[in-house]
This record gives sequence, structure tokens and C-alpha cells, in this order.
Amino acid sequence: MRQHVHVKLLLGLLLLVGPAAVAAADVTMPSMFADHMVLQREVAVPVWGWADPGEKVTVTLDDRTKTATADSDGKWSVRLAALEAGGPHTLQVKGKNSITIGDVLVGEVWLCSGQSNMAMTVSRAAHFDRERAAADHPRLRMLTVDRATAQTPQDRCGAAWQVSTPETVGGFSATAYFFGRALHEELDVPVGLINSSWGGTPIEAWTCLKAQQARPELKPMLDDWERRIATYDPEAAKEAYEKRVAKWRQKAKAAKAAGRQVPRKPRAPIDPEVSQRRPANLFNGMIAPLAPYALRGAIWYQGEANAGGAAHLYGLQLAMMIENWRTLWGQGDFPFEWVQLPNFRAPQKEPVETTGWVIVQGEMLETLSVTNTGMAVTIDVGEADDIHPKNKQDVGKRLALWALGTTYGKDIVYSGPLYKSMRKQDGKIVVEFDHTGDGLVAKGGKLQGFAIAGDDQQFVFADAQIADGTVVVSSPKVTNPVAVRYAWAPNPDGNLYNRAGLPASPFRTDAWEK
Repeated sequence: MRQHVHVKLLLGLLLLVGPAAVAAADVTMPSMFADHMVLQREVAVPVWGWADPGEKVTVTLDDRTKTATADSDGKWSVRLAALEAGGPHTLQVKGKNSITIGDVLVGEVWLCSGQSNMAMTVSRAAHFDRERAAADHPRLRMLTVDRATAQTPQDRCGAAWQVSTPETVGGFSATAYFFGRALHEELDVPVGLINSSWGGTPIEAWTCLKAQQARPELKPMLDDWERRIATYDPEAAKEAYEKRVAKWRQKAKAAKAAGRQVPRKPRAPIDPEVSQRRPANLFNGMIAPLAPYALRGAIWYQGEANAGGAAHLYGLQLAMMIENWRTLWGQGDFPFEWVQLPNFRAPQKEPVETTGWVIVQGEMLETLSVTNTGMAVTIDVGEADDIHPKNKQDVGKRLALWALGTTYGKDIVYSGPLYKSMRKQDGKIVVEFDHTGDGLVAKGGKLQGFAIAGDDQQFVFADAQIADGTVVVSSPKVTNPVAVRYAWAPNPDGNLYNRAGLPASPFRTDAWEK
């Protein structure tokens, strides 16, 4: 009798899971492979997915066909021979079932990642009405990746392609869109942008855990996260949150009555194990599933979340993440560019104002020593009271200039002046720069933003003059100068540019702690 009951239960379970089991056997593909996708030109293009183990899968793009057999884990993959820019094409994948993907273009594909200033949409950028009206670019597309955390690297993520139109562009990443639009207009090829970003997240969330564990400098941070996870009490966190909300309600009520701005409501607690700020959680959920989708390169806008902590480690972390992603994709040293943090907070008053914000800017400059990297200097397009400046047009344009001048070999000035070297001469310091273009200029009048110091490490505002493509810095208060800093404050008064209209990066010639 007992055996008969077990058989009936088993049959019932099979009936329940039967349709799902059949569906699971269908050939499936990552979410990036969908209508309106853009494939990278001039490289072998990986196409992959899942099927029953041993199932034969045929991939056809127009008249090109490749076949593969799913391995014991059900994974299959092929590589299409390098394609020329153009389209639209149709991609067909056949196994026991068939998948047809239409309106496939071939052109330039860039991964665009970071925190809120990368996530910030065109609808929130400057001149949205004008940008929306001009957004009819059928060969410019964006894949927006769903926000998701994971404790181990995933092979799938949610994402959807959209074509640039006045109806869709408002939801596009503004930095990515203006970058991609500049490339599209200059190169006259399709452009695909993969937006994988999440506001308020630190760089360690976007880098694989194994890479971080190999660096002893990061051990205190990783240990701290393990402690948080081990001691997290959801009930206690909920209770504390409810108390904060109760206090907030009282303050909000008083603010409304007085006609003042209502303070922001406290955020609900998040289990640190699944937090979007936990090391590797976004790499696992939002970067790993994208590889090895063929790319030309990546752009990065992040650093704000690290400026308040161990800012001096940012260069190490950025270089490590670049290497991590390049290894994951297996495309060699693909181009990687980032946005140097813009000006922010109160205007500069002291000769130098060393904060985490400025340290991160300096770390970003130093990381240009990594092969095939670039940086958009944005020290002049920020806003004192808004960490999300609206001028994303210049941010995207400057990223595109670097790509056009390096990756695409255009004969243009693609960067503002970058510190090269210094020498002492007759009680002054002579500073040389790379990327001077047709010459250095002081925008708006007298050159300013330079500070100078002697062995006592006490900086004073300096007199600075442009001479023969260099800047000569001096002060009667410092008879034996040994160090120079420029624009070394969160919101500096520096005005050094080249004649192409691109600003010089903040820099320092010393390695002093303050």
C-alpha cells in the first residue's frame, strides 16, 4: 500500500514539473542576445547559451553558420568570424527549438559601468527637452542591465536593448549616451552601449573577490565585511530602523509646518550578505554574466563612494579591477577609460585642501600608468552643491575624445594637460605637461590654482606663468621650493587649459601625507 502511494506521489510530481522540464530543455541564450543588439565589428564574436547536454546547436548570421554541441553542463558556444560594420542582420539559433533575433547591427560596443553618475539618465541631464528632440539615432542602442547582487559569479542577468529615440532616450545613461553619440557621429557606424551601473556603490563591489583577497592592503576591509555578515541581526536592525523612522516622521512634520525642506527618510536595513556595497556582489551579478560578449572597451564613472574611506587605495583598486575585467573577457588589454571626479563642495580657500575627494582624483591620474587607459578630466563641469552635475554632455564628449584619439587613431587633441615632470631653476619650479596641444592657456585671465612648498611642507598660493609650453611657479615666501600642487582641492580655482579647451588635471609633485 505504502509503495502504491509513493508511486502516485511520484507520478503527480512528474505531471507538475513536466512542462517546466520541457521548457528547461529548450535552447536558451543570455539576455544580451536579443532584438536590436549590436555586435562588435572586426573581432571574432562569441555566441553562447544553454541546451540539453549533447544537443547539437546551429548558429546562423545571414549566410554564416557555426555549429556546437552542448557540454555535460549544457553550455554551448561558437565564435563567428569577424564582421564588418553594418546591418541589420538576422541571427538564428537552432537546436530542438529555434530562436530568431532580428535587427542585429554590427559596430562598436562599449561597456559602461560605475555608480550614480553613470546611472544618471538623460532625463536628469541638462537640456533634456533639446536632447530628447534630437535623439532619433536608429543605429545607436543601449542595453541596460538589471540591478542584481550575487554571492557567486552568475552566468545570466536580466537586460534589454533599446534603440535611441525621443521616446526611449530619457531612460538611457546620460554619460554613456553622450559618449556613444559622439562616437556614432564621428565614426559613422552603429554603436552599442551596455549600461551596468548602480548608484552609491564602491569599486570593491565591482571586482571579483578572489582578486581582492590576493591583496593584503584590502584585508581589513574584507575582514570588516565578514564581521558585519556574521553579527547581523535582522530583528535588531528592523527595530533600530523603526525607531529612526519614528524620529524622522516627527522631524518631517515639523519641517512641513515650518515650510522647510523635509529631511530624507531613513533607508531600510539591508542584509550585508546581499548588499550592493559588499565586495564582489555586483561583479558577480552584473559584470560576470556579460562576459565574453565582444567589446571594444569600457568606460567607468565611479569614485564618489570611495572618497569617504580608504581613498589612498583607490588607484590600487582601479588597476586591479581593470586587470580583473580584462582577464574575464580574454580580449587582451582592451581600452579602459574613466571619468576623473569633478569639482564639488565649497570653492577653494586654502592653498591645498587635501580630502578623500582630491586623493581619489590623484589616484585616478596615477592609474594612467596602466596600459591602454584614458581619463576624462571634469574638474570644470561639476556643481558645488550637487554630487550629480547635470552637464553630462561634456563628460561624454571628453571620454569620446580620448577614445577617438587613441583607440580609433584620430589626429586630435584628446586630453587636457597632464603633469609630466618638474625641475628646480633659480628658486622657481618649472612644470612640464603632456597633452599641451597647440599650447597652454590661462582661461579667463591670470593663471591660478598653483601652490608651492619648501621642505617644511607648508604650501602657499604661488605665482604661475606660462612660458615656452611650461608653467613656471614661484613665491617670495618660499625661497627653496621642492613641491608644487595644482587644483588640489575638491572645488579648486585652477584655470589651466590647452588651446583645445580641455582643462588640466589636478596633480601634486610630492608624496606627503597632508
